[in-house]
Formats: sequence, C-alpha cells, structure tokens
Amino acid sequence: MSPSAPAPDRTHRLVPSPAGRIHLVEQGAGPLVLLLHGFPESWYSWRHQLPVLAAAGYRAVAADVRGYGRSSRPADPAAYRMLELVEDAVAVVHALGEETAVVVGHDWGANIAAHAALVRPDVFRAVGLLSVPYTPPGGPRPSEVFAGMGGDDEFYVAYFQEPGRAEAEIEPDVRGWLAGFYAAFSGDTQPAPGAPDPHFLSRGGRLRDRFPAGRLPGWLGERELDVYAAEFERTGLTGALNRYRNMDRDWEDLAPCFAGAPITRPSLFVGGAADASTTWLADAITAFPDTLPGLLSSHVLDGCGHWIQQERPAEVNRLLTDWLAALPA
Repeated sequence: MSPSAPAPDRTHRLVPSPAGRIHLVEQGAGPLVLLLHGFPESWYSWRHQLPVLAAAGYRAVAADVRGYGRSSRPADPAAYRMLELVEDAVAVVHALGEETAVVVGHDWGANIAAHAALVRPDVFRAVGLLSVPYTPPGGPRPSEVFAGMGGDDEFYVAYFQEPGRAEAEIEPDVRGWLAGFYAAFSGDTQPAPGAPDPHFLSRGGRLRDRFPAGRLPGWLGERELDVYAAEFERTGLTGALNRYRNMDRDWEDLAPCFAGAPITRPSLFVGGAADASTTWLADAITAFPDTLPGLLSSHVLDGCGHWIQQERPAEVNRLLTDWLAALPA
C-alpha cells in the first residue's frame, strides 16, 4: 500500500440477515470481496487483508459469521446448518446494495465460501479458499467417520459435536484456552513430531491437555489475544461450536442434489504445509482438476500452520490481490 494513498478507515455495520443481523467491517470501494472467518475467530482475523484489498481498489467486507461477535446467535443448533450460513452470505451481498461478490473464506469460512459458490453461483462469481480445500458433498455420514478416528483417543470434531461438553472446558478460562488452541495449530508453536496430537484428546480428558504451554505464536500478541478473548468471554462458545453440530444435517441437506458436484466458478486455494487441513486432505487437493475446474492458482506455504492469513499476511495478501486482478471482468 502506498503511503501517499492510504486506504480509507474501517467502518462497522449491522445488516439484516435471515437470523436477524450480521455484523461486518467494511473498508474501501470497488468490486465487493466478502471475507468469512473460521473457528474460533471473528472478522478480526482479516485485519491484515482489509486495508490491502481496499488500497488495491476493492470493497473489502469481513463479516462475523452467525454465532460470533455482534452477529445474531440463534438458540436452535439447527440454525447453524450450512445452507443457513450461505443465505447469510447472500443477505450481506444484497444488504450492501450489490448483486454479486467474490467470496473468500478461511477454515469453516472456506467451507461456507465453497458452498456459497456451489449453491449460489448467481451471486458468488469467484471463490478463494484458505487452509481447507474443497471436498464435494456426499460420501459417508460425517459422524460415523469421526467416530472411527483416533483409536483409543477421541477426534476433536466428535468432541465439539456434543452440546455443552467443550463449553465446559473452554468457558472457565477462555483466554488461556484460545492461546493454547492457536499455538497448537500454528507453524511456529505446534507440538513437535511424535508429541501427542492436539487434534485428539484422551477419552475422558480435555483437549487443552495437549496444547503447548507458555508461548504465543509469532502472529499473536497479547493485544490480539485480548481482542479474541473479549469477544468469546462476552458471547460464550456455543454459537461458534454449533457449526460442528450440523455436519450430519449438512450431509443430509446437500448430498441429494450436490453429491460429487464441482465448483465451476474461478477459484483460488492457499494452504499451509504445516497444517493438518492441508496434509490430511492432500487427496482433495490432488482432485482439484475435477472438483475445482475453474482453479486459477493453488499454493502451499512452507512452514505455515493453520492461521494462514495471520501467520503469513504479506504472502496471502499478494496471492489474493494477484488472483483478484486475474479474475474475468
């Protein structure tokens, strides 16, 4: 960004959505780029991208996904199914007075972005996926897959799916739990090879028992941790965790019409080489010629963990702006 042409200031807004409201942060003017975060994050995870996209001539909008921050948090867990979140994204585009947008997501936000482009290609003209590659709907029921993972240990997704259980671990010490969770999946602080895997927990144990202790990752200072912790201390974690509690519902909703379906819109993938989302889903990346036939570029960043746009903001910003500039008009 040129110091002679600074990006305009960020603006916070509330816009209507099917669940009530979506909180978003907007910066810049031009074609709309909608940014969707993952777990356990917020619009703030895009703080490095907003000014750069604005300076590059885009209207960059980072939303708090349903269940997070100042966005609505419905009480019914079924309100967090994927199709509901896609409709939230559509509602944001229309509330901003636009007909179409580019959608970019990280972690669960990547899944939402992918399905938004799959289900509503009339609204989402291109899709960028960070950390989590696209896998088409279908296959075996997710809960059955997760139940069979880990052997004597329990997979974290199965743990998160039981209402109230993870909340009981996290909410007495939100800040400490978040610090450990972020460190466990960052490229510079994740456990060494051979250490107990923090994607799993001992039966009857806690996920945090396997988190690194006493060190924050390089991308996360005390101030940044304070921002995340303050939001979750205010809202609790149930809204965020309810996304995990809808994976079987998503399978039931999407598989009948979209089993095996490719995303044909122009796309981008950026993953971290030190991220299990990239290594465990290597077959999904290999399948991109079939599942993402509109893929314009795909990148895996050496040494990078899961929090990719915060761990490597300069690289991600360059990849995003180069990809956006290459999109068909």
